[in-house]
This record gives sequence, structure tokens and C-alpha cells, in this order.
Amino acid sequence: MVKKEKGLLSSIGADFPASVVVFLVALPLCLGIALGSNAPAFSGLIAGILGGVIIGALSKSPLSVSGPAAGLITIVAGAIGKLPAFEAFLLAVVLSGVIQIVLGYLKMGVLGDYIPAGVIKGMLAAIGLTLILKQIPHLMGYEADFVGDEDFKQKDGHNTFTELYYSVKYMLPVAVGLGAVSIALQVFWDKVLVKKAKVFKLIPSALIVVLLGVGLNEWLKASYPSLALGASHLVNIPIAASATEFFTFFRFPDFSYLTNMTVWTTAITLAIVASLETLLNIEAADEMDPYKRVTPKNRELMAQGTGNLFAGLIGGLPITSVIVRTSANVNAGAKSKMSAIFHGLLLLLCVAFIPGLLNLIPYSSLAAVLIYTGYKLTKPAIYAEFYKKGWTQFLPFAITVVAILVTNLLMGILVGCVVAMFFVLRSNFKSAVFVVHDNNKYLFRLRKDVSYLNKPIIKNKLEKVPESSYVMIDAQRADFIDKDVVEVIEDFMKAAPLKDITVELKKSVYKDQGFSVNGHSEILASKN
Repeated sequence: MVKKEKGLLSSIGADFPASVVVFLVALPLCLGIALGSNAPAFSGLIAGILGGVIIGALSKSPLSVSGPAAGLITIVAGAIGKLPAFEAFLLAVVLSGVIQIVLGYLKMGVLGDYIPAGVIKGMLAAIGLTLILKQIPHLMGYEADFVGDEDFKQKDGHNTFTELYYSVKYMLPVAVGLGAVSIALQVFWDKVLVKKAKVFKLIPSALIVVLLGVGLNEWLKASYPSLALGASHLVNIPIAASATEFFTFFRFPDFSYLTNMTVWTTAITLAIVASLETLLNIEAADEMDPYKRVTPKNRELMAQGTGNLFAGLIGGLPITSVIVRTSANVNAGAKSKMSAIFHGLLLLLCVAFIPGLLNLIPYSSLAAVLIYTGYKLTKPAIYAEFYKKGWTQFLPFAITVVAILVTNLLMGILVGCVVAMFFVLRSNFKSAVFVVHDNNKYLFRLRKDVSYLNKPIIKNKLEKVPESSYVMIDAQRADFIDKDVVEVIEDFMKAAPLKDITVELKKSVYKDQGFSVNGHSEILASKN
């Protein structure tokens, strides 16, 4: 049982260090997703800030972290290309937020409860693999693809696997060295130092990794300039010369485009896709929560809608709950939503006051943080655990992993749900109809709900009953029997005398199961 919280700040000792890790993960992703969306870089940062502060404050999820999402890149880039101005796109974001709020009031959050657990865990494992594979090129100094891309097919013309080949071909030894040291340091910090003294638990290993990367690269600039990483391998945040110029980075929607139908179709598309992705990630966040708290889904939709409403009003990209940031938050030891709020405030303060210092951070150091996060999501033990559960659990999990890896998040989840549904139906076939026979005596027992999907197996089994047999059809335990199944059974009973088959039907006297015959136990056909 979870102890009642004394207050949101009661867990600040765990939440603030976790927020630093999430901040370091979110920073390159906000910029990379904006770049991949063909949007201004600052729009991604605005989305990250609002996702932390606004949605973090309004959401009831203790661990979910929101921000710009890679899953929306294709939609956003396409909309920006079609609409006459970026201000028209911002209007679509505002409208999408309003639509999400309405969806929350209509209680559409219940859709998230229908996603199988195996598919959710497959999504987490797939995101972990994707993080590792997508960040290896950045760790090696190959920056052809933008940070935060999750799709198999990339905008640079490569795919997830061919990008690895080119990253080896064009790797920078200094970047590789920084990345390797960064990963080793995180492992040593978490596996050794944290166990030695509690003080190390209060200091995020990701922060040390970033400070080390900045320090080493600055030393190389001073001592060996030819070896140091250049600007293209470092974080690149827009820098304002003054407070007045800083506020020019914010953009505002143009409401004169309200009659533009493309604005409305974009808004509806963003609202639906962002809501689906949020519900998926909220399910995953609750699954990862060590306290197993449950997030109210409808409240989450309204919180996300409010966040998108504000994002559109001040120039931000659309926002969803994001699994990469959420998993980093969980793995860093966060206990409450204050971690998400703190990370948003850190983004705001650092972008406003120290953008020059942030621009010294090497992408290879941040890639090492993301790779280590990815490993925690996709440990080999997770695959072994599902394999032990049997094929009905393992296959939906594994197929979800592969489908996300070779397509994208939403398409992979759809494939996983279809596969899981197949096994659900298959299980229903086995559990709803029980058939056993001994010599020429047959028992057909109908249990639970017998739907029309069970019709083929019942019809097939009845047709195989040989002549001169005795058949008992026991429907006493069935709560519901579909009309098609009733018709198959009654047709069999009518034809039974032709094959010298005796049939006895047992049905419940407490339920109307649709049979035209009366009586609790009646012999409907007998041997001549």
C-alpha cells in the first residue's frame, strides 16, 4: 500500500535529482524534434517547458513527463508545409488542445484501459532498443539525423540500421571516447558509488557525465584545438542578446485562419494522435511506477489539452506524455509530479539565463545518458521473463517490439494490439467451449460467453460426431450464447435421428439462452 503523501515537496530529495536527469534528456530532444518538424528551434523548448510546468501541475500522474513528441513529427512537418504561415499552425495547436479538453469531458480516456499489458511492456522494451540504436550515431559523432528521431525511415535517406554503418564509417574518435567514458561512469556511479554512500544517490550520474563532457571538450579546445568537437557536435540553443530579443522568440497564433479547413483537419489529427500517444504512455508510466498508482485518464486528457492550448498561444509545438522522459524520470528515482514541474522550470531558467553554457554540451555525452536509459528499459531479463510466460504472452510482446523498431511507435502498437487480440480470441475459443469424449459418448460444455466467433469450432466438432453416439450439450454455465451458435446446436439436434444419435441438452432455468426447446434437461433425439 502507498502511504498518504504529506505534501508534494515531501519527496523533494528524490524529485529534484530526478528532474535534473529529465532536464538533460529533454533538452536535446526538444531541439531535435523541432528541427525534425521543420519548426523554429525555440518552439520545441516552449513545448518542453509547458509540458513540465503546466501539464505537470494539472496532471494527476505522479511520474509521467510531457513535452514535444517524436510521434507527431510527420504530422507537424506536413502541416507546417501545407499551411500558409507558422501562425496558422499555432492556431491548429490551440484548437487541438480545446478538442482534447472536450475528449476528457466525454470520458474518452477509458480507451487506454483496453491496451494489453504485454503490448505496453513491448512498447517500453522497443523504445529502449530504439534509443540505443538511434543514439549510437550521435555518441560516435555522426549527426546526419536529428536527435529524437524514432522512425525507422529517416529524413536523411537512411534507416535505423544503415545509419549505424555510416556512423562507424564517419566516426570521430574524440566523440567515441567521450561517449564510452560517459557510459562507463554512469554504470560505475549507479552500481558502485551509490551503494557506498548515500550522498552519491543525491547527485545524478547524468549531471556528472555532462559536466565531464563539457570539461574535457573545453580542455581540448584550449590544448588541442584540432581534436575538439566543433559547434555541429554541440547543443545549439538560440541565444538572445537582450530580454527584448528573448521575447521575440515567442510566436502567436493568427485567428484569421479559423476558416481555413486545413487548420481544422490538422487540429483534429493532432488531438486524436496526441491523445492516443498520451494514453499509451500513461499506461506505461503506471506500469513502471514502483507504487503502482493509477492515473485518472480523463483528467490527463484535459491536462494535456490545456498544455496544448497554452503551447499554441505562445509558439510551442504540440505536446504529449513522452515515454523517453517518463522512463528517465522513473529510473532516476522520482516519487511525485514535482520532478516533472522542476524539469520544466530548469528548462525555462537555463534557456533564459545560461544558453551559452548549455551550448557547450557535447551531443555524445547526452547520447550516453539516453543509451543508458534505453538499456534500463530493454534489459535481457525482460525478454527472458516474457519467454517463461509462454507463447501467448511472449509473441504479442516480441512482435510489438519488432513492429515499433521497423516502423514507428503508433504503428507498432497497432500491430501489437492486433496480435494480442488474436490470442485473446484464441483463448476465448478454448475457454468458452469444452469438448471431451470417451468411445461414443461426447460432452459439449459451454462456459462463460459463447459468441459467434465460437460458431466454427462448435459446428466443426458436432459434424465429427459419429453415428450411434450419445451427446450431452451442457449450457448451464453459459451466461450468454449467441443466436448463431444456438441455431447450429438446434440444427444438429434436428438432424441427430438421421445418424441414430441421442442428444441431451442441459440449460439453465435462470437464464434465457435462446433455445426454442423447453425444460431444464430434455432428451431431444434418441436411438430408434
